[in-house]
Amino acid sequence: MTEADVIIVGAGPAGENVAGRVAAGGLSCVVVESHLAGGECSYYACMPSKALLRPMELADEVGRLPGLELGPVDVAKVLARRDEVIAHLDDSSQVEWITKQPATFVRGSGRVSGEREVEVTAPDGSVTTVRARRAVVLATGSVPVLPPIKGLAEAQPWGSREATTVKEVPARLIVLGGGVVACEMAQALHALGAGHTTMIVRGGRLLERNEPFAGELLAESMRGKGIELLFGAEASEVSRAADGTVRVTLKDGRTLEADELLVATGRKPASHDGRPIEVDESLRVPGSDWLYAVGDVNGRNLLTHMGKYQARICGDAIVARARGQEPSVLDEADKYGAPQVVFTDPQVCAVGRTEEAARAEGFDVRVVEYDLGQVSGAHLLGDGYQGRAKAVVDEGRKVLLGVTFAGPGVAELLHAATIAVTAEVPLERLWHAVPAYPTVSEIWLRLLEEYGL
Repeated sequence: MTEADVIIVGAGPAGENVAGRVAAGGLSCVVVESHLAGGECSYYACMPSKALLRPMELADEVGRLPGLELGPVDVAKVLARRDEVIAHLDDSSQVEWITKQPATFVRGSGRVSGEREVEVTAPDGSVTTVRARRAVVLATGSVPVLPPIKGLAEAQPWGSREATTVKEVPARLIVLGGGVVACEMAQALHALGAGHTTMIVRGGRLLERNEPFAGELLAESMRGKGIELLFGAEASEVSRAADGTVRVTLKDGRTLEADELLVATGRKPASHDGRPIEVDESLRVPGSDWLYAVGDVNGRNLLTHMGKYQARICGDAIVARARGQEPSVLDEADKYGAPQVVFTDPQVCAVGRTEEAARAEGFDVRVVEYDLGQVSGAHLLGDGYQGRAKAVVDEGRKVLLGVTFAGPGVAELLHAATIAVTAEVPLERLWHAVPAYPTVSEIWLRLLEEYGL
């Protein structure tokens, strides 16, 4: 096909969702992908990392209950199940889903070559130009950032792809970074056999974008598992010896050695210059009536579920404009209601603003916190359950600005918080949403009681 109503460059979750929406709206569509349909999340990020973390989570849960025991982890079986989850890096089922929308799938590297035009370079080097009658959507995602450290690139460190698709777990692992990927993969690989795992964290705590207590609880757990944490440390030079050993020299002169080095220091949009592509509330690029950008490439929210949300809005907006109707637009939730889960032990999840962010924006803030371990439902989940909850309240409107949970299994509490924050449910209404007993969700009752309702 050399012409279609909509051309989508990138077949990750965001691109797929745009295709589904515009096809449902009766528009023809071409989807261009240079690697695997399904994108980073399906093969190298969300899905494989959670497949590796789930056995660790179950082992930790069993360890909190007297009378139950687990034998040693069968690493080969865990990795085999991971391979099943990522379909052995075979995207045929994803391609089939796209073509059934219906949409035309084209394997190749796409770039915008003119107004409503995309030039596609196929794997064999041949070049085709595809023209869009209505819109071109960029859904190219993001790529890892490699810090400018002497010798780092030459040492061929792991990125998230190598870590999540690991075939042999190294006995010694150094992790550079203290964010989500660094924390999740440090715990997963440590549990699977990286007995000597060291994290080099430039800042003063883990998960610096979250409430401080979340990183503190996670650091305590990591140390308890035997993971070494070096805060306020920076690498100045990296080298790899002939036998494969990686040597990391810190700025304070210390030298560390490991079998592998995982660099997890962030990502940047996969745009031509690495910068976010600016978009309006319908995901259209300002100054254009045909170019859109969804997901990581626009830099608004580097989260799969938020990219899919943007894609639904974008697809509906394109269909609406094709019909001469007013387009769909993003809700403020895209900026302040984005939920996120870190699948470590303890899990960390949050939605909305942190206390620091809310105060910086000038809100009249009141904060309430509660020990999750004191909730009856938490005690039933196992001995020594540790966790904490924090709610950030806008005192002027008596609504929640943000909520953070840290503790085993707290991810299942997050959607209720997302609804409360996004819908700006008044606290007096939340008081009448009675949580079931004995569940951990009684934390909602405890937080509201702490507030004074």
